[in-house]
Amino acid sequence: IMVLPRDGLKDGKGNPLRYDEIAYIGVQDYYLPKNEDGTYKTYATAGEDYSDSLEAMRGLIPTHSVFNGAVGALTGDKALRSKVGNTVLMIHNQANRDTRPHLIGGHGNYVWEAGSFNDAPATNFETWLIRGGSSGAAMYTFEQPGVYAYVNHNLIEA
Repeated sequence: IMVLPRDGLKDGKGNPLRYDEIAYIGVQDYYLPKNEDGTYKTYATAGEDYSDSLEAMRGLIPTHSVFNGAVGALTGDKALRSKVGNTVLMIHNQANRDTRPHLIGGHGNYVWEAGSFNDAPATNFETWLIRGGSSGAAMYTFEQPGVYAYVNHNLIEA
């Protein structure tokens, strides 16, 4: 969770930064137990999966990694939308592992990678790092119409 400063966001020189919208983006990793044949296990009651789930998590290789809790949560009718000229503050959370947000078609005009709004923001990042168990933010002003894809640019996992 990131707490916005009471007196607003500021650039590196202390000048106020303004935004029109906020987008909250979370990345969740799921570790679902599998059978020997690679299919997912099913259980009759809640909690019955406990030991199998712990074993799946120990491998540190998620079976699913999604934005905002579900496949397609930020696509189609659920896509984030803005207008040309609007400035959007994108707050990004990741519970377990490092992630590298990248706005295809744009960039972070101002970026707070480590989640501290008390620190001066970095500027003009193509891709920024959100450490596992952390939050960060980026601000972007949309200058052109079109589709902008917000992706995890951790290419080793692509």
